Amino acid sequence: MLAKNSQAMHLFRKHALSLTFFASKLAPTKNFTKEHAMELRPWTVLLGLVLLPSLSLAAGKCERLVITGSPDAPPLLWRDPQDPTHLIGATAEVLQQVGKELGLKIDLLYGGKRSLALDEARSGRMDILADAPLNLGELDNFDYIHPALMQTDYLVWTRKDSPLAYTTVADLHGHKGAVSERARLSAEFEAFAGQQLSLQRLPNLTPAFQKLLLGEVDYVLAGRYSGMAMAQTLGMNNDLVAHEVPADQPGLYLAISHNSACNDPWLRGQLAKKMTELPASGVAQAALQRNLERWKAQLQQPVGTPTQ
Repeated sequence: MLAKNSQAMHLFRKHALSLTFFASKLAPTKNFTKEHAMELRPWTVLLGLVLLPSLSLAAGKCERLVITGSPDAPPLLWRDPQDPTHLIGATAEVLQQVGKELGLKIDLLYGGKRSLALDEARSGRMDILADAPLNLGELDNFDYIHPALMQTDYLVWTRKDSPLAYTTVADLHGHKGAVSERARLSAEFEAFAGQQLSLQRLPNLTPAFQKLLLGEVDYVLAGRYSGMAMAQTLGMNNDLVAHEVPADQPGLYLAISHNSACNDPWLRGQLAKKMTELPASGVAQAALQRNLERWKAQLQQPVGTPTQ
């Protein structure tokens, strides 16, 4: 927003100099009198009216962004058990870093379950949705920042003794699968799954992995990191295997609400620049690893821990 301030001040100086030049033409050889000042008063008022929108815009810098997202998507985002009004996770860490670099205060707030958080962002009560899958139906409500903030690998998990040979998603046809209701799959994969796959939606990964171990389903679709943490927590590491070829790789985007007072070209441009720089920086990957360990430690606590 410094650019806006400098542009406004430049405009002010430019017109002020023009007014001074006009004054000098009125009185080139004698002192500037009260009568001359009275003559210039309408011009100064006009100058103020002309510059008021620009100066107001410069003064209206958005210094704080209120961001929300899914409260049940560790290690990316989940509710802080120490302060349930806030969200923590890898996405939160990355956005705090981005905000610091841009000179913006970032608040990651709990906006309710996913559908409620979406409504909060649509209304503009929250400025940004932090983990929005690309949705053409929401283009009337949001500006999506490209490239994606995060990309999630959804892997196929099977029992180690499973006869299922998986190399592409077509291999899942005819087999029973399970997935968490909290999974954020791409629209393309959802359409494919609806037509070609038999996927049971379960409240979270715990019953999904339990059904897999009992042989009630042949595979589970789970995020690379969330699946890894859950398998370890449930003591299933030696019984399950994650196939490295992702079944789906949805991008999770920053989506700025059209109703946000902070939505302007400067912010969109700066965020797009930061998202472009992010993959090479290693910041997101490091944040994922830290928050994976953080969530695993939280899962092992006896009470008050969210699960996926």
